[in-house]
Amino acid sequence: MPRRHVLTARQRRALLELPTDPESLRRHYTLADDDLGHIRRRRRPHNRLGFALQLCALRWPGRLLVPGEVIPEEVLSFLAAQFGMRAEDLDGYAVREETRHEHLALLRRIYGYRPFSGHAADVLTAWLAGRAELARSSEELVLAFAERCREDLVILPAVTMVERLCADALVLAERRIEVRIADRLDGPVRERLTGLLDIMPGGRLTRFVWLRRFESGSRSNAAVRLLDRLEFLRDLDVPRNVLSGIPVHRVARLRRHGERYLARVLRDNISEDRRLAVLAVCAVEWRAAIADALVETHERIVARTWSEAKRHNDALVTGPEADIPGILRRFANLGIALLEAGDDARAIVRAVSSQAGPDGLRALVGEAERAGAALGGGPLDHVDRGWNRFRRYAPRMLKALQIDAAPVSAALTVELAAVRDGRKPLAGPPAFVRANSKWAALLARRPADARLREVAAMFHMRDAFRSGDMWLAQSRRYGDMKAILAPAAEAEALAVPGNPEEWLADCRRRMSEGLSRLAAAVRRGDLAGTEAGLLRAERLPPPPPDEAAGLLLDLYGRLPQTRITDIMLEVDGDTGFTDAFPHLRTGAPCADRIGLLNVLLAEGINLGLRKMAEASDSHDYWALQRLASWHVEGDALDRALATVIEAQAGLPMARFWGSGTTASADGQFFPAARQGEAMNTVNARYGQARGVKAYTHLSDRFGPFATQAIPATAHEAPFIIDGLLMNETGRRIREQYADTGGSTDHVFAATMLLGYRFMPRIRDLPSRRLYVFDPGAVPKELRRIIGGRIREDAIVRNWPDILRLTATMESGAVQPSLLLRKLAAWPRRNELAFALREIGRVERTLFLIEWVLDPDMRRRAQTGLNKGESHHALKNALRIGRQGEIRDRTSEAQHYRIAGLNLLAAIVIYWNTKHLGEAVEKRRRDGLETDPGLLAHTSPLGWGHILLTGEYRWPDDPAGNP
Repeated sequence: MPRRHVLTARQRRALLELPTDPESLRRHYTLADDDLGHIRRRRRPHNRLGFALQLCALRWPGRLLVPGEVIPEEVLSFLAAQFGMRAEDLDGYAVREETRHEHLALLRRIYGYRPFSGHAADVLTAWLAGRAELARSSEELVLAFAERCREDLVILPAVTMVERLCADALVLAERRIEVRIADRLDGPVRERLTGLLDIMPGGRLTRFVWLRRFESGSRSNAAVRLLDRLEFLRDLDVPRNVLSGIPVHRVARLRRHGERYLARVLRDNISEDRRLAVLAVCAVEWRAAIADALVETHERIVARTWSEAKRHNDALVTGPEADIPGILRRFANLGIALLEAGDDARAIVRAVSSQAGPDGLRALVGEAERAGAALGGGPLDHVDRGWNRFRRYAPRMLKALQIDAAPVSAALTVELAAVRDGRKPLAGPPAFVRANSKWAALLARRPADARLREVAAMFHMRDAFRSGDMWLAQSRRYGDMKAILAPAAEAEALAVPGNPEEWLADCRRRMSEGLSRLAAAVRRGDLAGTEAGLLRAERLPPPPPDEAAGLLLDLYGRLPQTRITDIMLEVDGDTGFTDAFPHLRTGAPCADRIGLLNVLLAEGINLGLRKMAEASDSHDYWALQRLASWHVEGDALDRALATVIEAQAGLPMARFWGSGTTASADGQFFPAARQGEAMNTVNARYGQARGVKAYTHLSDRFGPFATQAIPATAHEAPFIIDGLLMNETGRRIREQYADTGGSTDHVFAATMLLGYRFMPRIRDLPSRRLYVFDPGAVPKELRRIIGGRIREDAIVRNWPDILRLTATMESGAVQPSLLLRKLAAWPRRNELAFALREIGRVERTLFLIEWVLDPDMRRRAQTGLNKGESHHALKNALRIGRQGEIRDRTSEAQHYRIAGLNLLAAIVIYWNTKHLGEAVEKRRRDGLETDPGLLAHTSPLGWGHILLTGEYRWPDDPAGNP
């Protein structure tokens, strides 16, 4: 039978190698008393050590030793020391081959180890068949199989057999799932699904390809295109329960396959069951995804309508047609002339004629009325100008979406039903707007304006979806929030106290002590601004010593001039990050290492595959396109990044920069081409160019361990939690820094509940207020900066749901940013959002007290954020393609581009960290001792020594083997 490869060479070594690090040796190779008793029964020292070595190899990694195998010195020394021997005592072991076999037979008899054969093989093969459906990757299944063998005391077979067993199990599991899905489809549904592969009448695309080309937009025609697809999928009538019981990752994998297959391959080159399974999964998944994209498009259209209304209102007030100073001046002149005319009628007529004349006076009055309306109103008065765009898609959208709503949105649901059915709105004041809102006042002034009322309903529907008062069935982004919270049982494992009174008591004590220290500082005159009702704190930038700049130049001067291609090859040789990109269909490792690195480089430098094929000497465009389609995806980029970051943090030089337990987060703006609609928005902070933001988390060791592509106008605060929970590096962070934009009460609460210390740099400190448990007990020096009382009762009432919310974020089932954005959008009457805000106020008050009193805290935060800003400079240097513009049209492609850039930056940082450490050693060999305190002020963010442009040349070996 041909060999089935599911592991890379690095993964095989990791599976079979004897452990050498101290922690693993202690865990796996520490001998018990009965072990020592059996070992000491061997008469000769080399037999005792050899017997112990065979025993430990059976325990971990669970295999037999190979004749002639070189045993690591760390293993021999660790075992020999446990019974007073030396590593050299192994010499002479198993000179007689029979000795090794006798010892193995004795170990099997004493400890119960069995070979992988007979009944044991049958049991494990059956277990493997079931476990394969749950495995997310080939490596995961192999590791699970090895662990099960160790638990059952079954000796691992040869690695070739392990790979073949796991590969066969994965293939059979995939086929079972495909058959299971196909068997749930009746004849008409099968026929309709198969028809998706036919060319559309009068076109060049199949329905299948047409369906998968969807993206959120910001115009009504984008909503219409999405509705065309959504209605078509609805008419296919594929039952949603066709996927019941199928593991989520299996569904996602089949969907990814459908998004990459050519239609002719689906039609002609795969089995019927697989074809139907892929088509059914795509039909169900795309229906939910298109519904989400439609709601997001509606959000953008509402935002666009508001922006246009605001621009129109501004033009009325400040534009050339609205010369308000001129109007006032002309009225003033007319008034002066009338006053001078007194009661003389003829003089009054002459005064009017001299200033404006009858026609001019009427025109002046009209201009004044329009200007007064503009000044007295606002953008809301002009949103009805967007009614036409809503009418193009809103009735169809309301019919196509399966919308559910909370009781609080019952009146809005009735109003939307009238819009859907084309009926006149209900008589009387609209019940779906709050009585004291600007909408209510505007609709009261214009009660007969049906268009304005429809537009108001569209705006309020946007707000209801954002807040969770309305939701879609089967939606990931706009689903029912209460239904997605983790069960109470999962919340029991959290580190947060289950009893809210315990947490509140600790907070009361800490706040009382903090307020006392703050008041004492005010009395001493340390914080004079607090007496005036303002919190103030001196900024303490951490200037590096003068010698640090010279040291940094010397170290980088010792680094060789290097091509970016050589850097990628070296880092992959050290870390194996390309192992994270198996084939999406087969799970096999990527055989074309150079081609994969070409694709990753094209993503990282923003060059694109076509330009990379022209600049590279190894692959053409279609070869790179196939690799990108079947090996590169978001999860793989995240895994590769985690691999590089973990390796970089373990390098000796990285320890000078931090402990790996603090991190900063900041957004970086990337301009985007106008033709792309994915997330491209205008943020006035960055000028008038459209673009997206990359929100990146950077550890104190300079590792960019997480990045997300977000709209340029998005509030950064909710995305802080996402990055911290994305991988193990983020979960080890204990202190998180951010700029003022990341500071909200909900983020303060969420970080505390998840075990992080949140430390944003506060720029608007004088405007901040403290919230306390008992305002009457606050020292008199601080009463002017107290903003209000903490509502303890709300915290206590909602504590169980708060713990469920925390467990949901911790599990990763739903993105924390999505939960936090919904909570931030919920109206104040929502208890959970209100209670979380109160917790955030407690944490924010405790933080502000320490921020004002502790200069070292401010210095640490400033240092962390400075590292992030320097990291932005490195990325700006790397994204040399297309003038630095992100020109991808879809949000998925934009995410790949930003994630690829982050991975390339991490690769450069790893290489710099490694070679800076070598440069330090060279200095020492040259007799130049280096102060560790100065090394803390260096960084691996330099790029002057890297050749980024020109042709990208690779080794002659097409596989890229080092």
